[in-house]
Amino acid sequence: MDLQSRLQPPGGTGYLAWLRNYRRAWLAGDLTAGLVVSVMIIPQSMAYAMLAGLPVQVGLYASILPLIAYALFGSSMSLSVGPVAVTALMTAALLAPMATVGSAEYLQLAIWLALLSGLLLFIFGLLRLGFLANFLSHPVISGFISGAAVLIVLSQVPHLLGLPELPSSPEALLSGWQAINSLILGMGLVALVWLLYARSLLARHLNHLGLSMPLARILARLSPILVVVAGILVTRFWELQAAGVPVVGELPAGLPALVWSTPGVGTLYSLLLPALLISLVGFVESVSIAQSLARRKRQSIDANRELLGMGAANIGAGLSGGFAVCGGFSRSVVNDEAGAQTPLAGVVAAVLIALILVTLAPLFSQLPLVVLAVVILVAVSPLIDLASLRRAWRYDRAEGLTLLVTALGVIVFGVEAGIVLGIALSIAAQLWRGSRPHVAVVGRVPGTDYFRNTKRHLVETEPHLLALRIDESIFFANTKAIEQAIQRSLSDYPDTRELLLILSAVNHIDSTGLDMLSELSEGLLERDIRVHLAEVKGPVMDQLEKTDWLEEQVDEVFPSTLIAFNTLSSISRPMANDEEVTA
Repeated sequence: MDLQSRLQPPGGTGYLAWLRNYRRAWLAGDLTAGLVVSVMIIPQSMAYAMLAGLPVQVGLYASILPLIAYALFGSSMSLSVGPVAVTALMTAALLAPMATVGSAEYLQLAIWLALLSGLLLFIFGLLRLGFLANFLSHPVISGFISGAAVLIVLSQVPHLLGLPELPSSPEALLSGWQAINSLILGMGLVALVWLLYARSLLARHLNHLGLSMPLARILARLSPILVVVAGILVTRFWELQAAGVPVVGELPAGLPALVWSTPGVGTLYSLLLPALLISLVGFVESVSIAQSLARRKRQSIDANRELLGMGAANIGAGLSGGFAVCGGFSRSVVNDEAGAQTPLAGVVAAVLIALILVTLAPLFSQLPLVVLAVVILVAVSPLIDLASLRRAWRYDRAEGLTLLVTALGVIVFGVEAGIVLGIALSIAAQLWRGSRPHVAVVGRVPGTDYFRNTKRHLVETEPHLLALRIDESIFFANTKAIEQAIQRSLSDYPDTRELLLILSAVNHIDSTGLDMLSELSEGLLERDIRVHLAEVKGPVMDQLEKTDWLEEQVDEVFPSTLIAFNTLSSISRPMANDEEVTA
């Protein structure tokens, strides 16, 4: 096999195309990536299960079948799925009003939330609804994740301070500082300093010691496992549990054994909206990560197959006693950097995690909860995306406001309300932009065949020809504004006898817009002003040809502005000469 064939990305069409086209040269990379990711997943999955209000082993359960299920249906070669901070927070926020956190009922609701989410995503995939990813704009997603990250950080502060709950105010924290457990706080700060150092400087220092930068980055990303091991050893050696340090507690060895408890119809119905929200957010986040990784390898992502893959992953999570999952950014990046070539890396990671559950699970019983809290804090703090807020605010205030309001809505009103508020504001901003269309008077750039806005360029115009370019689809929200813009332009050019509407930017004209154009044309004909069209797009022309407007009130439709300008200019000039002779 030549080098080109060995290095060719394992793409293809259809399910399991990567397996049918598998190359032996990819095996070493997949095995290495599977080992590295399995080590990385352990502390993350346990931490995110704690964040979701579930036993820590549930996070490990959610890291086995989802990886295998995604490998069967997904289209990304590098995406690593499993528990992530956002789905953990959404699980806790959405289920807390329905059951007591930590109870058996709460666990069953979390399982059914994952199952319903998976079923919805899988059905959407079968219906080829991959375009659903477009309904959540980047400001909404970024604002939601930033707001969620703030909530996650606040939720872990009590674990870091050794307090039963977060003080109601900074004043309450200062006045009750004696309640802070200094031993727990000290352990947390040591772990926090190490993880922050590992995130920012460790890779560079390892590289200076002679390791390659890719290997140094991977080792730096695996630093949480060192914190976990150190926390377990310290707790065991000094018997810190007896000193009041909360620990994970006994973990059941072996794979999950489910005792199914099916909720009532009313409970399942109440889970539908939460399942839909967690499905959409998880899907959008996963597709975004998968696309960014695919671009590095010149591969492509099929959004419909991603729906199937994420749906199968969540069904697998529910069947194995886990909670909702999606693609994780840091985990996927490590998977890619460790050499993953195909989803086999995820299958390898799932097998290794299952072996760890069977053999080593009891060793995690002495893991301090403060260590998991620190792992969460370091993992989610970069998700507070102030840079995106600054960029959006500078570029488009409406999008910046959408991002900010979504984040504040999540923090103040909760996950569901924050997302709904962000979507509503995003739609409102789009309607507001559409209701303020740009309508420009255009003329010919001297010596060229180009036509530009008269307010921005030095152009030539004809005295009896008014050429207007409408830079927006014409629909109910902007018909009045477009009509007023046309009337103002006609007032500015009182000698107009030929009105040319350039529709190159118009993708749709709804019935309200058509009624406005018809009434406008009728009024202009009474004033002896003829209406012409230019550069009408095919789908728009198909619509207009079904009406009487073109035949009865539009004089001519031109394929280009240049042809229209030349034709109508030659008509106008004789009229101008006649007026001069008469005068």
